[in-house]
Amino acid sequence: MAPIIARMPLLALALMAAQPALADTPVAPPAPAVPAAKFNLDTPIEALVADARTRAVLESDLPGLTSHPQFDMFKTMSLTTLAPFAPDKLTPDRLDKVKADLAKLN
Repeated sequence: MAPIIARMPLLALALMAAQPALADTPVAPPAPAVPAAKFNLDTPIEALVADARTRAVLESDLPGLTSHPQFDMFKTMSLTTLAPFAPDKLTPDRLDKVKADLAKLN
């Protein structure tokens, strides 16, 4: 039996044969460009607040929302999800206004 060092070139050759050649490997096409964020009533409130433009919409159309004492409790919710919990503040008319203003930014 040959010493281990004598078998190393044979082992390297066997490993190379087991690997497919790079030319045989199909190349995936490049990923399409990521479109700009689409903000809407289903976007989490914290994501809307993180963008200066959408934060301005919220502060204009829903004054007091971002400074509400319980903001940390509902910031992960969307306006659609939050609306049933504050029907007097998040009226259909107000939500329609926010929706229209957010659509202008997309």
